[in-house]
Amino acid sequence: MLNINPLQTEHLADVWQIEQAAHSHPWAKSMIDNLSSRGAMHYGLFREGQLLGYFYAQNIVGEVTILNIAIGPQWQGQGFGRQLLEHLIQLTGDNQADSIWLEVRESNRRAFNLYEDLGFNEVDRRRDYYPAKNGKEDAIIMSYLFF
Repeated sequence: MLNINPLQTEHLADVWQIEQAAHSHPWAKSMIDNLSSRGAMHYGLFREGQLLGYFYAQNIVGEVTILNIAIGPQWQGQGFGRQLLEHLIQLTGDNQADSIWLEVRESNRRAFNLYEDLGFNEVDRRRDYYPAKNGKEDAIIMSYLFF
């Protein structure tokens, strides 16, 4: 059975493990460990107590930003990312937020296609924003609007 619940301190070692495995340029551990940041909406997807993935988001006066999202590599491609995002959209709507914003690497077409499929729209780009193996790559800015 799958559950999506707020992340707690006892989950941080598992979050850190997934963060390092799932991202080419992982967040700093200090950022992962900060569960009480302003407007924090940090949730994990669990199956029988095991963390499969998570998102870190921030709600500032009705504008939600997805800061980080990851599914453990061994569980990717099974719809878990979609479930996390659908939960975030529902949670955001229930909290009467106006919008959700995110940035995605240009090379991460799988994530881009999922966001687009769920109703996010590309609104802009940050040129040469992310470090990449061979230089830099664009960040695609996407939004989901509730009105």
